[in-house]
Amino acid sequence: MDPPGYNCFVDRDRMDAAVQDLGPKELSCTEPQELKQLARQGYWARSYALRGKVYQRLIRDIPCRTVTPDASVYSDIVGKIVGKHSSSSLPLPEFVDNTQVPSYCLNARGEDAVRKILLCIANQFPDVSFCPALPAVVALLLHYSTDEAQCFENACRILACNDPSRKLVDQSFLAFESSCMTFGDLVNKYCQAAHKLMVAVSEDVLQVYADWQRWLFGELPLGHFARVFDVFLVEGYKVLYRVALAILKFFHKVRAGQPLESDSVKQDIRTFVRDIAKTVSPEKLLEKAFAIRLFSRKEIQLLQMANEKALKQKGITVKQKSVSLSKRQFVHLAVHAENFHSEIVSVKEMRDIWSWVPERFALCQPLLLFSSLQHGYSLTRFYFQCEGHEPTLLLIKTTQKEVCGAYLSTDWSERNKFGGKVGFFGTGECFVFRLQPEVQRYEWVVIKHPELTKPVSSEAAAAPSPLGRPISSDPADRLSPFLSARHFNLPSKTESMFMAGGNDCLIVGGGGGQALYIDGDLNRGRTGHCDTFNNQPLCSENFLIAAVEAWGFQDPDTQ
Repeated sequence: MDPPGYNCFVDRDRMDAAVQDLGPKELSCTEPQELKQLARQGYWARSYALRGKVYQRLIRDIPCRTVTPDASVYSDIVGKIVGKHSSSSLPLPEFVDNTQVPSYCLNARGEDAVRKILLCIANQFPDVSFCPALPAVVALLLHYSTDEAQCFENACRILACNDPSRKLVDQSFLAFESSCMTFGDLVNKYCQAAHKLMVAVSEDVLQVYADWQRWLFGELPLGHFARVFDVFLVEGYKVLYRVALAILKFFHKVRAGQPLESDSVKQDIRTFVRDIAKTVSPEKLLEKAFAIRLFSRKEIQLLQMANEKALKQKGITVKQKSVSLSKRQFVHLAVHAENFHSEIVSVKEMRDIWSWVPERFALCQPLLLFSSLQHGYSLTRFYFQCEGHEPTLLLIKTTQKEVCGAYLSTDWSERNKFGGKVGFFGTGECFVFRLQPEVQRYEWVVIKHPELTKPVSSEAAAAPSPLGRPISSDPADRLSPFLSARHFNLPSKTESMFMAGGNDCLIVGGGGGQALYIDGDLNRGRTGHCDTFNNQPLCSENFLIAAVEAWGFQDPDTQ
């Protein structure tokens, strides 16, 4: 067997130990679906030469801006930009945010070449302001390039992709930060056990999740990262979320019940990822990643856009050197022990609930909107106090000291569109829960059972809804809501009965029963299984109410 044809940038001795060249030499496939399957199966991962050919082909096929810098541009500018510097003394561009260049079995010449290429990219892409993933991408591409100029051209094509449905790498702090929030939302829904551990052992869970791209672009060993990149070039950004979720699942499985090895779970995860080859092969990692039945690409895009909008509203669009990464209030700080008071839940219980809410609202602090002990036992007054607030948190304490509630995604004023009749509204972000006697959360049934539905066409999803809000002049305000029921072909309406309110009752969840039903006097209620949340009763099936509270989400900057 001939040794792999490594280029002049590769440390051959280290590569021989890292990668064997055992696979096929050609790829004749042209059908996207077949290519997707071959990428997942690692068809070209077993051949160093074939992987190089496939990378060139896939990157060449990326739709790009009309004017995208190519290899000839690199040849023209590299001398002027590098100047008299030795390559090893070249500074890295600011947009990599102090990210180090991963070695990936490159020799000294290769590591120097990465720095030169990054500086030339910075020269040609002044609009790229934050891209810490790029050093790893360039270092990997250099393996499969004939020279620096070709590597530069390939990296530029990835950055210059102009297909709006095919996001490849984050290029601004706003995009990066909203991706971190989106990852946190996905962890909250798909890795609940790991999320619970993160909340328990870290002061700011989003600071842990803000590291997710570093796990992939820098900490993963070369063999694992190359396999992820194989699939990423075919399927796009969603693959990165899948793999990061799989890493967190494996970390939780290996470390659950064990003490942290350092003072920081963030550092522990980094160490785990660096050493992942000891416990998890690249094939096992991808197998776990694709076993996660994730939201559609369209839904993830809507969630990302909602998170971006929340950050813009808070003025978080660029990284500030004087503040922490996200300005997100820590869960432990969002619910201040000294000024939080509830007749129903403790500070700790409220912090637990806060860890479940979408990241864009975990930026906020709890604001008491309604308390039956302050405002009286009146559903009319409840609505009056809650209208204009979105989302809200409903808390109920029974006379038997049971505690349950619901996170409700939509303004209660939506009920007025049904002309006094009880009609359901809301989105799939709603969930119900109980805290006493034991903690249990029930999310929209579609999240755990996506086989119940399939996404509808983008045209249908974009169509105006009769329950939609007035059209705004701001395009961001016209976005279809994340997890809107109209995005899905549901078998019946019972899977989308999120919340309803009439003059005589308030209902959460429907179909075969109600997760929560409260009468107009806020005196009596009942709970049972419902199709929307596939939940067990949240407390005694028929109960008397001791107290009801509704909480809103207040931006701390407006206090």
